[in-house]
Amino acid sequence: MQESSVLITNDAVVLGLMAVILGAVFYTSHSDNRFFKAFYTYVPALLLCYFIPSLFNSFGIIDGEGSSLYKMASRYLLPASLVLLTLSVDFKAILGLGPKALIMFLTGTAGIVIGGPLALLAMGYMFPQELGGDVWRGMTTIAGSWIGGGANQAAMKEVFEVDGSIFSVMITVDVLVANVWMAVLLFIASRSEYFDRKNGADTSGIVHLRKKIEQYEAENARIPTLTDIMLIVAVAFGVTGLSHFLADIIAPWIERVAPQLAIYSLTSSFFWLVVIATTLGLIMSATRVRNLEAAGASKVGSAFLYILVATIGMHMDVTAILDYPLMFLVGIVWMAVHAGLLLLVAKLIKAPMFYMAVGSQANVGGAASAPVVAAAFHPSLAPVGVLLAVLGYGLGTYGAYICGLILQQVAP
Repeated sequence: MQESSVLITNDAVVLGLMAVILGAVFYTSHSDNRFFKAFYTYVPALLLCYFIPSLFNSFGIIDGEGSSLYKMASRYLLPASLVLLTLSVDFKAILGLGPKALIMFLTGTAGIVIGGPLALLAMGYMFPQELGGDVWRGMTTIAGSWIGGGANQAAMKEVFEVDGSIFSVMITVDVLVANVWMAVLLFIASRSEYFDRKNGADTSGIVHLRKKIEQYEAENARIPTLTDIMLIVAVAFGVTGLSHFLADIIAPWIERVAPQLAIYSLTSSFFWLVVIATTLGLIMSATRVRNLEAAGASKVGSAFLYILVATIGMHMDVTAILDYPLMFLVGIVWMAVHAGLLLLVAKLIKAPMFYMAVGSQANVGGAASAPVVAAAFHPSLAPVGVLLAVLGYGLGTYGAYICGLILQQVAP
């Protein structure tokens, strides 16, 4: 999108617009108006916080790609929100959720590994000319991005010698399909109780964790003072600053002494930023800092997270489907295989929708969006998304490489 065709280019104005959108969604979603009550019965508020900014981007009102707001939100507000959302978390309770979360995550990885070749096989049979040549090479970069992240995607580009023109198409398909799927997961989160009831899923571990957090809030909640708010801000951004400081030391050091660890994203500053912020938040949950939750620390963290949701939505261009309709269809089939396998395994092991959604987003979206989907179920569950997303960084290169070898065999 050309800058000259965009109506609003000033990030300060765009941020104000995003804030007004979020405020309007929250205000109307809690309104007693009959129309809004009926509307939000079917349309999740969180989905609108994500979808409305995408419309502004799609129709040239703002330029999501040219804006610096996503980088600001993902580098500053995301780690700050992770710190605040983990302050009240019982780490033992998270680990006590059982093996189903890990099973669903690995199922999601397997769905991406086999989904790509199946999509290419099916669509390539119908359109052999359009999907022949080096298209399979480009698809390996999508696999790297979906299982791991940007570092894994870059690794696949080099390993399979992906041409620049094909790579640019794959990035568009990657972003668009992943964002559409995230919207679906946010909708599932709003209807999770219904799906879990139909599946007969055991949600006792999740319910126990939620009730534990809610009980703590009920017993200790107080009207926050200015001192409370300033302490919350101090902890959130103080730890974020420390996380940036340590990440800027650790990542370059690893890149210097062990560059081969790049395949695990261990040379990525963002990887270490998320890991350190989450770890420090969990450590502080065992200290007196935990008392800030009574003053609304997780609510402030959730506000930061919603701003991140809006900036993620700003990167989605719903009109891009018109430019690459066939590759978009390949991506949809690919994601359908991923989703279908997850739903099948969830049905077999009676896993809650939370595990399915977060296991999927930890693969497809990574550390920036997995906590968003997890928090859509309950703010206290955000760290589960982070832990699984970090695991995805480690598996990304291996899974994508296996996917690439299969793609090479089935390519038309």
